[in-house]
Amino acid sequence: MFIVLTIAAIAVVGLVGCSREVQKPSSKLQVVTTLFPLYDFARTIAGDRAEVTMLLPPGMEPHSFEPKPNDVIRISKAGLFIYTNPYMEPWAATIIKSIDRQQLRVVDAGQGASYLNVSAADGHDHEGHDNHGAEGPAGGMDPHIWLDFANAALIVKNILAGFVAADPVNARLYRNNATILNTRLADLDQQYRDGLSSCATRVFLHGGHYTFGYLARRYGLEYRSLSGVSSESEPSASRMAAMVRQIRSSGGRYLFAEELLSPRLSNTLADEAGVAVLMLHGAHNLGRDDVLRGVGFIGLMEQNLKNLQKGLACQVK
Repeated sequence: MFIVLTIAAIAVVGLVGCSREVQKPSSKLQVVTTLFPLYDFARTIAGDRAEVTMLLPPGMEPHSFEPKPNDVIRISKAGLFIYTNPYMEPWAATIIKSIDRQQLRVVDAGQGASYLNVSAADGHDHEGHDNHGAEGPAGGMDPHIWLDFANAALIVKNILAGFVAADPVNARLYRNNATILNTRLADLDQQYRDGLSSCATRVFLHGGHYTFGYLARRYGLEYRSLSGVSSESEPSASRMAAMVRQIRSSGGRYLFAEELLSPRLSNTLADEAGVAVLMLHGAHNLGRDDVLRGVGFIGLMEQNLKNLQKGLACQVK
């Protein structure tokens, strides 16, 4: 179905391209992003010099997202298209190959990132951190790179390069804004290092899909998720029972769940194990209320830190 829609969109894009000369172009650089971290970083770098939009509608789960013909048209009419990586958006390559690249610059925001290679066969990533049953995607790469803040800084660097190449006239402003953003990300990283340095437990139990492996790796936490990288994977009854045993044996009082995803499995596990649920945000996307409130990536991560400190019984300095 995606191939058919893409072919149809390509035909429409061709018609759009033929009519561009009679349309009044916007004076600002048009930027299309896929996930929320890219959108938030791009709009921060852009300031008032570009119009930045996000493909994902508010509240949509990105792992199951497939672009519609209108999305392909939006990308084709942009000056800059920013996607996370080939593992998060495997459909991006097809679209990029299909459209006219003369006016469009493409940024693979994850280029050069430090990836986690998650093994589907043995349930362990290749760096020795225990996943306890996480199932990797094709290629075994965990796509959630923005949750390692060193990777987030690299994403900012890649996005900045795209802005400067697409709109060199405003390069100085873009560089200044990116410098400020990276300073804030460095401060956030230090908050996490300090805030998670003295905790009663370092076992991080998550009743959802494998989202927070990068965060756990960076701050020395032992991350255990219910299921694999894709949020569409449904755990077996034996996996649910094993997770309940892990929760009980940990001695912890909380199980983490992820915002925007169904809490059904997390609530079932928590009820069975006799613990409470604490929410974390994977920052793939925002709900409609958060969009209206103008919530940013750093704000989401600061709230995550507070909940991690509570769930891991950390000493707050």
